[in-house]
Amino acid sequence: MKKEITEFSTTFLKVNSEQVKKNILFTLSFFKRGEQGFIILVAIVIGILGGLGNFLFRETILFFHHFVFETLYEFLGISAGGWRAVLICLIPMVGGLLLIPLALLFRKEEVYGYGFPEFLKTVALKGGIFKLRNLFIKGLAASITLGIGGSAGQEGPIAAIGGTIGSWVGQLLKVSTRQMKVLVASGVAAGIAATFNAPIAGVFFAFEIVMLGNYELTNFAPVVIASALGTVITRVLLGAEAAFTIPPYQIASFFEIPLYIILGFLSAVFGIYFIRFFYYVKDLFEKISFPAYFKPALGGLLVGIIGIAFPQVFGNGYEFAQQALFGIMGWKLLLGLFIFKMIATSITLGSGGAGGVFAPLIYIGVMMGGLYGYLVHALFPSFTAPTQVYALVGMGSFLAAVTHAPLTGLFLLFELSGDYQVIIPGMIACIIGTVVAHILQPDSIDTLELTRQGINLHQGRDINVLKNIPVKEVMIKEMDIIPEDLPLRQILMRAKESVQSYFPVLSRNGELLGVISLRDIRPLLMEEELMNLIIAKDIVDENFLYLTPEDNLDTAMKKFAQKDLGQLPVVDPKNHKKLIGMLKRTDVINAYNNAILKLSME
Repeated sequence: MKKEITEFSTTFLKVNSEQVKKNILFTLSFFKRGEQGFIILVAIVIGILGGLGNFLFRETILFFHHFVFETLYEFLGISAGGWRAVLICLIPMVGGLLLIPLALLFRKEEVYGYGFPEFLKTVALKGGIFKLRNLFIKGLAASITLGIGGSAGQEGPIAAIGGTIGSWVGQLLKVSTRQMKVLVASGVAAGIAATFNAPIAGVFFAFEIVMLGNYELTNFAPVVIASALGTVITRVLLGAEAAFTIPPYQIASFFEIPLYIILGFLSAVFGIYFIRFFYYVKDLFEKISFPAYFKPALGGLLVGIIGIAFPQVFGNGYEFAQQALFGIMGWKLLLGLFIFKMIATSITLGSGGAGGVFAPLIYIGVMMGGLYGYLVHALFPSFTAPTQVYALVGMGSFLAAVTHAPLTGLFLLFELSGDYQVIIPGMIACIIGTVVAHILQPDSIDTLELTRQGINLHQGRDINVLKNIPVKEVMIKEMDIIPEDLPLRQILMRAKESVQSYFPVLSRNGELLGVISLRDIRPLLMEEELMNLIIAKDIVDENFLYLTPEDNLDTAMKKFAQKDLGQLPVVDPKNHKKLIGMLKRTDVINAYNNAILKLSME
């Protein structure tokens, strides 16, 4: 009897487990038959995971802040004052040093610097495929930088974390490339919404910045749902308070409207200045001859020196932006923090520290708006609002100008203040700031880095295909090489047996002298007496064009067109006489066609 019961139980469980599996598959197939329902179901999962990712990221930042920053603060006796107070400059440097083990374990590009432009590039041009390890590497690197005093923000990394979660779920379910981008945007929206407790701002951040303004109706539902659930998870775990507490807002007079127009212009001008200064500092750190692994530590030391006079520049600075929003700071401190926060953020990220710019943009915008508020309230006290009102509007308009995302800035103002009255001055300042900034600088802080690489995300994917493929992915390394002293007759014999029509010529010590093409030697074919007299060195084209492995295929095609060439040598970027491979024009065309075919199947 016992045996029969056991067999019955085993059979029952087996049948029921199979039934459960069939039910799950049936449910997924039902949703997949209706694509919108399937994506919404997946967006629910992504929204929950995005909210949890934000919580874990915040806790990791706090861990490093409490157990490293505060421990070092006490150990160095900085609170005692006197000469020990100067030692505060060493703390952010420690953050840079702690990044070295990560950079040694993984690729430096995954650990160092402001990585959001590369994130956008992957979404737009590489189908949004992210490795799961990026979630941990970038998250940990940003946690170290921010927790130990680096002047950066957590929103860029949390957007990347949320996007990676969306990509990971999409890869598990083997969705199409178009669906993958929606899921990545859903993860980003969940992360940003969870950070600010602002679901609408999360949605527009995803659409304006990640989706490049692609407001297709079918994309809205999953992004909105993920953003809402990311906010819900944060409110369950951390409470319902917004990132900032905003004082009561009130327009003093409609005569203020022109002053908000001016604030929009100022946001654009200072925003463009910040973008250009940011990349100037980044280029400066790339040029200085200093070990790459120690550059973040050098940047941390410089930020620490700024922190001796202005410790408010450390970290994301939310608590000090909060003080400015309540009008607690005087104009001198506002001016100092406005200037030195721009410098400190540029140094932190330009030297290789990990983090984002969203929080610094909010911080700088608050200081700029508060400073402007002091000025206009001093000039027109009878019909202007207090300084903190201008600080609030400045926060949104500066953010909008630098990111070219006016709706993100506007709805962030609305959700943080909870006051409909902010809409009118916010709309004016954010739109004016964005339009003027776009006229002065067509690229935002996120797209300028890609434009410098020759990639314009707004042109369309097919135009950027060649720019996105490096030469090293297409070049061939096995080729027929001709020594400099080979006679013409033997050159012709080799040409008959080879599939090449262009031949690199090397000197006796292995240096590249140039290239011989069959087209160049055709006039000599009738000169029989010259066959054994002329050698490769006599007919080589020494004014040859060449490529390096890091050049892109767009550059290659332009060089092919210059002399109507079929192949080009690929050389070492540090030694143009060292041959690495050859690039065929036909291979470039095939690579382009394959990439276009892949895009057309999305």
